[in-house]
Amino acid sequence: MKKLLSFILIFIALPAAAALDGTQILQKVDRNLDPESYESYRKLIDVQPDGTRKEYVLYTMKKGRDKLVSLFLSPPSDKGRATLRIGDNMWLYMPDVGRPIRITSLQSVTGSVFNNADILRIDYSAEYNVETAEEQKDAYLLSLKAKTGEVAYDRLKMSVDRHLLLPVTIEAYAASGMLIKTLRFKDVKDFGGGIKRPATLETDSPLYKGYKSVMLWSGLKNKSFPDEIFTLNYLPRVQELRK
Repeated sequence: MKKLLSFILIFIALPAAAALDGTQILQKVDRNLDPESYESYRKLIDVQPDGTRKEYVLYTMKKGRDKLVSLFLSPPSDKGRATLRIGDNMWLYMPDVGRPIRITSLQSVTGSVFNNADILRIDYSAEYNVETAEEQKDAYLLSLKAKTGEVAYDRLKMSVDRHLLLPVTIEAYAASGMLIKTLRFKDVKDFGGGIKRPATLETDSPLYKGYKSVMLWSGLKNKSFPDEIFTLNYLPRVQELRK
């Protein structure tokens, strides 16, 4: 009888032991996508329905899970602009204005399909809770719910390569359930220093028919920064870091 009871208890415990830890998977995705503190260069390419392209080059620094600064290097009309994100709060500094201006996650400082939440992305686990995690043949499917109403997307459906623990696609939804956009991660590249992640991110949206935006990563590496860089007072001086 004792042996039978032990077998039953083990059998009952098996599903719980085998259950996916979606939060742990998401945290690993965050670290595989980006070091906790890093610098990188990104090219943003916006393609209009008629094929017209506009390109931007940004130098980006991130510290911790929720602090990020980006500096526009080109085109000349945007050179010197800088953006700062601390948690859910975002600012844009323009040299001709001379002071930081509050911006929102759903706006876009480049006017592209990528909004500010995409361009100034922090850790997904800092913004979202994992509601469900499913195991598929070659991927994990995570359903994420925003922690606050300040987040750009109410829900995300993230398909994660189960071997690399990197996102393959992310569908972003509004609170109404409407699909806002789809993000596609491509071209996994070894950046050195133990960083291996997609070098290309593409997005399109049913809200912007015929428009497409692409983000290309380069020069991504671990780097530490002092806290003062991630402050409003330092925004006018960010370009000094590139001299």
